[in-house]
Amino acid sequence: MHVKCLGYVGVLARDLDAWRSFAAELLAMQVDATPAGLALRMDDKPHRILVHPGEQDGAAYFGWEVEDAAELEAAAAHLEANGVRVHRSTDAELEIRRVQGLVWCADPLGNRVDLFYGLTPAPHAFEPARPMHGFRTGSLGLGHAVLAVPRVDAVLPFYRDVLGFRVSDYATTPFHAVFLRVNARHHSLALLETGPAGLHHLMVEVLSVDDVGKAYDVALERQCVGVTLGRHTNDHMLSFYAWSPSRFLVEYGWGGRSVDDSTWTVEELVNGPSLWGHERAWLDAQGRAEARRLRLQAASLGLRAPVHVVAGEYDESEPG
Repeated sequence: MHVKCLGYVGVLARDLDAWRSFAAELLAMQVDATPAGLALRMDDKPHRILVHPGEQDGAAYFGWEVEDAAELEAAAAHLEANGVRVHRSTDAELEIRRVQGLVWCADPLGNRVDLFYGLTPAPHAFEPARPMHGFRTGSLGLGHAVLAVPRVDAVLPFYRDVLGFRVSDYATTPFHAVFLRVNARHHSLALLETGPAGLHHLMVEVLSVDDVGKAYDVALERQCVGVTLGRHTNDHMLSFYAWSPSRFLVEYGWGGRSVDDSTWTVEELVNGPSLWGHERAWLDAQGRAEARRLRLQAASLGLRAPVHVVAGEYDESEPG
C-alpha cells in the first residue's frame, strides 16, 4: 500500500463561530461556509480542514490520499487481508469530502482513517484571510497530525506495518514519541505517549517566516499560545503552537526539512525535540524541566539546523 500524503482532516466543534475567527484571523486560511460546516482552504483544493458542528470537540477523521481507484481497491483488500474491517463511503460522504473515491477504517484507538483519491480542485483561486506567501502543501499534503496515545507500541504496528508508513526518528524523553513519514515531509504523523487518547496537534507550514511571526502576534493577543516559538531538532521546523477552539493544538511553522529515503537513517532524538524555545504548557512540571535541560544540552553542544529555503520560498532542488 502506498499512501501519498495527509490530504485533509475533519474536526468536530461546539463553536463554529470561534473556529471561523481562529482560522481567518490567526491561521490566515480562507474560510468557506458549507452545508456540513466550515471548509478551511490553504491552497487550490476546496478544503484541507473541515470543521463540523458537534456536541463535543476533537478529531472526526483523517484523510490519507492514494493515487487512484485501483490503488484504493488494493488498499482496501490489503487492510482486509490484515484483519482490518473496511467500510465503503456513502454518497453524502463523497460529497462532503469532495473526493472521487473513499473507504475508511478505524485505527487501534478508534480514530477514523479515510483512504481516498481524487480530491477535486476548487473552482476559484485560494484567497488567504490576510496577505501572506501561502502554505506548503502540494504533494506533501496538509502538514502533519500528532496523536496522543496511551502506548505507542499498541498503535505503531497499524500505521507502520499495515498502512506502510516509514519511521523517521523517535524520542524517549521528555516524552515517548515516534515520527512517521509517507513522502518527503519529515513526518506526516507522529504518535505521542501523553495524556488521554486523541488529536494532540495539527501542523500547517507556511512559505515565509514572517507569516509565522504575524500569526504569533495574533496568538499572543488572543492569549492562546500553547507552545512558545522555537525550532525542532528533527524536522527543523521553526514554529509555535496555538490552542484551537476544539482544544487541540495547531502548530504554525516554517522551514521544515525534506527527507531522502535513499540516505535517511532512523535515530533517537537524544538532544530532545527542540533546539531552542518551544516551552510546552501541556507538559507536567517534571517534563518541562527535562525539556529545558535538553535544550540547554543542545545549546552547549552548539547544535544548529540549516535553513532549507531561499528568498522566502522553498529551494526547488530539494525533493518534494
